[in-house]
Amino acid sequence: MDKNYTALGLMSGTSMDGVDASIITSNGKDSYERVFDKYYEYDSKIYKNLTHIRKNIITLKDLTKHSKLITDLEREITLYHASVSKEIIENCTKEIDLIGFHGQTIYHNPVEKISKQIGDGNLLSSLLRKKIVYRFRDNDINNGGQGAPLAPIFHQLLIKQNKIELPTCILNIGGIANITNIFSKEDLELISYDIGPGNCLLDELVRSKINKRYDEGGSIAKGGKTDELILNQAIDNFENIYKEHISYDIKDFSLNFVRGLSLEDGLSTLTDYTATIISFALQDLITQKNNKLNVLVCGGGRKNIHLINNINRKTPKNININLIDDYNINGDFIESQAFAYLAIRSYLKLPISFPKTTNVKEPCTGGIIVENF
Repeated sequence: MDKNYTALGLMSGTSMDGVDASIITSNGKDSYERVFDKYYEYDSKIYKNLTHIRKNIITLKDLTKHSKLITDLEREITLYHASVSKEIIENCTKEIDLIGFHGQTIYHNPVEKISKQIGDGNLLSSLLRKKIVYRFRDNDINNGGQGAPLAPIFHQLLIKQNKIELPTCILNIGGIANITNIFSKEDLELISYDIGPGNCLLDELVRSKINKRYDEGGSIAKGGKTDELILNQAIDNFENIYKEHISYDIKDFSLNFVRGLSLEDGLSTLTDYTATIISFALQDLITQKNNKLNVLVCGGGRKNIHLINNINRKTPKNININLIDDYNINGDFIESQAFAYLAIRSYLKLPISFPKTTNVKEPCTGGIIVENF
């Protein structure tokens, strides 16, 4: 019988607003058990510093130009993760074997073979006296992959363990939207890719206009009117530019096409834009062999009811869209649970990325393991 490990997963996504923390126990293979989930919001200083760095790092050269700022922020981020982890560990009845520390992405460009997450695994290990697994994307990129998405192997386990009917697609709407497809029990080959913007453009427009981080429930967008001419042109441009399935960064997408619109109309147009791209991607999965599809939506975007309603409206009825929460799975913590699971797999030297998820040449493990105590 395979040994079970208890791992803490720490994930901070493109919204840069805080840390999702999850503890799971798993053998790193075919089973897992959820132990703990909690969200920790960054204080305003960290959030301000992160959004500042995101605005200023546009090219690879900017990483060197702002190296002092990045080093200082990396320490600040690491100390914050250490603080919340210490609280979690002290209150957990299980001994934590490993910590999967994703860090905060500040630059991602697969073409340049770089995905930069800030977060000091050595410092975190010494502060917590725990084994840390971090820099999950490096090995994938070094072996010809794009460094993302990495959660699909956990998505596969979620579907299998919860006995969800196939064919099923997990649609993750974070800053970027991506999908993981599992068509049948016989064909468990992992197929996953980014499909386009998720929340990133909507959130960016809100932050640029008013003192809010996002449009809660899509309520502002719902009060606006979509500019159909601008929408159709933007969709055409997207299809011409983004034909290949590649790993996206939020900086790959621009708000320029809605700059002249009011906040309400801009958000309405962006919601339709995002929903159309997602709907097209889902429809592409329908074939003669698989003429129906279950879609489980996770990530922060599932809480934007206006966006979800728009995706539903644009998608044929043979594609059944549900929130992953409808299956008694908390959609807020899929990524943090995934990085706990990936930490265990990395420790066991099992693959975490695959040819049809990241375009890596062959399945490979990842994550650097440090024990600095």
